[in-house]
Amino acid sequence: MADGREGNPPDAAVAEARGGPTVLRILVGAQLRRLREASGVTRQAASEVIRGSEAKMSRLEAGRVGFRRRDVADLLTAYGVVEGAARDVVLSMAEQANEPGWWHGYTDAMPDWFSTYVGLEQAATIIRTYEAQYVPGLLQTEGYAHAVIDLGQAVRTDEIRQRVELRIHRQQLLHMRQPPDYWAVIDEAVLRRNMGGRQVMRDQLDHILEAGKRPNITVQVVPFDRSDAAAVGGPFTLLRFAEPDLPDIVYLEQLNSALYLNRGADVEIYLKIIDRLSAGALTPRTSSELIASVRDTL
Repeated sequence: MADGREGNPPDAAVAEARGGPTVLRILVGAQLRRLREASGVTRQAASEVIRGSEAKMSRLEAGRVGFRRRDVADLLTAYGVVEGAARDVVLSMAEQANEPGWWHGYTDAMPDWFSTYVGLEQAATIIRTYEAQYVPGLLQTEGYAHAVIDLGQAVRTDEIRQRVELRIHRQQLLHMRQPPDYWAVIDEAVLRRNMGGRQVMRDQLDHILEAGKRPNITVQVVPFDRSDAAAVGGPFTLLRFAEPDLPDIVYLEQLNSALYLNRGADVEIYLKIIDRLSAGALTPRTSSELIASVRDTL
């Protein structure tokens, strides 16, 4: 029987500060899974405890859904965690996981599949991204973001404004006290694709140059004459976390959906790709020189 010491609960305060409810759901789900396995309860039996299906139990342990306090309490009891600090911490974390993150204020302009990404992005300690068409969102200026978003499906002026505000708000992540390491590899075409007009592009390239001076931000450019280095399927982002219960995640955004890959074999493929791209790209210094030269032609 579990006595509350099976698997130490993660630090809720740290998790909440870094990734809000998205991360807390994953951590609570992982803790419930560990407790279930330690107590010898099958997933099917656990699903009966919460009066649900095995599929629901699977989603709960994966942190893909919110938690009802009654369900969490019943599961803890079934796992033998009937009292003490371990039970109180898990119940408290489950309640916090149901609280909306700051980005939920933009729900009307943001699909559910992207809300998940924003929460994970906030929790990441290392963010590595490759972009072949546009400046990565975390490096976009307001004018550039408006031009890019205006190309998409957001046709209402208020929706465009909300999406731009969300994108700019996300960028605060790079300026916090302990920011993640952000490493962007971009194709040269990104620099030369005119989005929003000459002044918008000048401001955008200046912004990238300034961002690259920060110790936590690295920007590399894959020039046209190294096209072999850019021979990948498309843009992607690789997220890495400090919490051991959060595996590396590869984010692949599509037109109206996204894929989240966390299987070790899948992540390893993209890790090799981003390493190859970084090795084939210009160094950060020579990348800055190319960005500056393109800027001077505008």
